[in-house]
Amino acid sequence: MRRKPVVRAGLSALLVLGALSGAGGAFSTAAAASGADAPAAKPAAASAPSATLVRALGRDLGLTADQARERLGQEAAAMRLEPKAKRAAGASYGGSWFDTGSGKLVVGVTSAERAASVRATGATTRIVEHSADALDAAKARLDEKARKQAAPAGVSSWSTDPRAGAVVVRVRQGSEGDAAVRAFLREAKRSASVPVTVEKAPAQAPTTFAAGTVGGDPYYTGNVRCSIGFSVQGGFVTAGHCGQAGGSVSGWDGSYIGNFQGSSFPGNDYAYVSVGSGWWTVPVVLGWGTVPDQLVRGSAEAPIGASICRSGSTTHWHCGTVLAKNETVNYSQGAVYQMTKTSVCAEGGDSGGSFISGDQAQGVTSGGWGNCSSGGETWYQPVNEILSVYGLRLHTA
Repeated sequence: MRRKPVVRAGLSALLVLGALSGAGGAFSTAAAASGADAPAAKPAAASAPSATLVRALGRDLGLTADQARERLGQEAAAMRLEPKAKRAAGASYGGSWFDTGSGKLVVGVTSAERAASVRATGATTRIVEHSADALDAAKARLDEKARKQAAPAGVSSWSTDPRAGAVVVRVRQGSEGDAAVRAFLREAKRSASVPVTVEKAPAQAPTTFAAGTVGGDPYYTGNVRCSIGFSVQGGFVTAGHCGQAGGSVSGWDGSYIGNFQGSSFPGNDYAYVSVGSGWWTVPVVLGWGTVPDQLVRGSAEAPIGASICRSGSTTHWHCGTVLAKNETVNYSQGAVYQMTKTSVCAEGGDSGGSFISGDQAQGVTSGGWGNCSSGGETWYQPVNEILSVYGLRLHTA
């Protein structure tokens, strides 16, 4: 993209439009170099984390520098191992997660016979009652119900939890007694072939993180400001709620960038924007001076429990952990499916920006609750799904 003045905080002179140049409203994560039919690229050998990245992770997760370095190395190993361990588990695969205590990838298996094969890959195993396929099928029935009739506002989200072997429904605090919520829970438990548990969610409803046009490092569409996610060949990916197909996009300097070539929201929350008119793409996520700008080398998926960081032009760089996958978020505009939930904070204007784990792209920021002063949670749309849907190839270093 066109170069920005070097005096602008957090920007490198070579930052371009697909790098996380940012828009005050979107988060982004590095995506894999896979297209619609191509497998995700294998992660390249990880380079040593920078001292500033180690400090940022320590700040947000309460780790010492040595602990942060060790954890980053363990998580990179877990990401490389997970596809092999899943293949070894076969139909007995019950999901996987990163265990911070042991620093190992844990794989749930329904068959003791398969456990030995999984352990041979280097993963730890746990015998579980229900396979990942069974958990996903139970959640899919809830999703289908929500497509036919909107879930009550008192229900915040629902997801599979491989560690608990259940579908978890999160109910907003103060809504536990609502008749519609109770009916939703009764139907969920009646129709599921796996356990359905209920957790308390904050009273605040989940919302998207777009923002009105204000100063910062944004891209604009209409009166909405959002953040650039990840560079792909020919453009960038971002959040779907930021604009509709055909809509014109302008950059931080007001110049024309391109148009939304595709957009989906609700149901999904992703979009693809073409790049032209003197703008170009690079495999970079902005560190905003908190950490060096991060190169994107692939899109290997981080497991539940792994650390993850987010970049956005409103709140810049923050880190946390992956809390849940395949979660349905009940926004006021409608449900969005197959999201990943994190403990990372975000605020208005961060929508569409990058979520990244190490040097691996994870997804683009969708929404959440809370803020970066008192804390909160944020969901992202996984990047590999976006690449597959639009037949895109991630721009990697």
